[in-house]
Amino acid sequence: MTTALITGATAGIGAAFARRLAADGHNLVLVARDTERLREQATELHDRHGIEAEVLTADLSRDEGIAAVEERLGDRLQPVDLLVNNAGFGNKGRYLDVPMADELAMLKVHCEAVLRLTSAAAAGMRERGRGGIVNVASVAAFVPRGTYGASKAWVVQFSQGAAKDLAGSGVRLMALCPGFVRTEFHQRAGMGTGNIPGWMWLDADKLVAAALADLARGRSVSVPDPRYKALMGLVKLTPRGLLGGVTSKTGRRYGPQ
Repeated sequence: MTTALITGATAGIGAAFARRLAADGHNLVLVARDTERLREQATELHDRHGIEAEVLTADLSRDEGIAAVEERLGDRLQPVDLLVNNAGFGNKGRYLDVPMADELAMLKVHCEAVLRLTSAAAAGMRERGRGGIVNVASVAAFVPRGTYGASKAWVVQFSQGAAKDLAGSGVRLMALCPGFVRTEFHQRAGMGTGNIPGWMWLDADKLVAAALADLARGRSVSVPDPRYKALMGLVKLTPRGLLGGVTSKTGRRYGPQ
């Protein structure tokens, strides 16, 4: 049985990955900050699917949290075959309205942790000649909209570049770029969601199924829904100057309230 390590595993997209991978027979290493929720999740997945679910409590906005996950990924006796870098959060407010400490914490989780954990996992995977890494980004990566989008743009660019460098090694690396997904993300950030049209919401379980299919196909970037694929196609055709104004207005309409 192979082993998958998932960060931000207790809710939303991370929990959907855990459910799907457990159902497919993968053992799991579940990473999040809340030990009690992790243990409850591990017990449920073990009882339902008969897999082994290891719990690792770690705060990826802190060096010691990242180091703990790096150490687990580097364990050659218990190798991790699939890494899902899903942990992340958003800050409510426009640029200069958000405290710098909060911005730096977000960058540490979205960028530094992704870089360090991807590197820790990829080294062993390359030695073994197989493995997969999914770095969860966002469609916000493709539009000029705030520091959150900028951090996710870094995830996409890093993942694409690393995927090219690992080509032929047996290691697949992909950036996953979802749109709005019904999770705890917006609630934790204090963001209202009542003004987001129903058609823009994605189902987390369907999202994960599409993402895993794209990873199996060897894609380095996945936008796993026809609606958002169409929107991103329009974004590519829109001049950057005009796009900045449109996304700013859209962000005020559909963003944090």
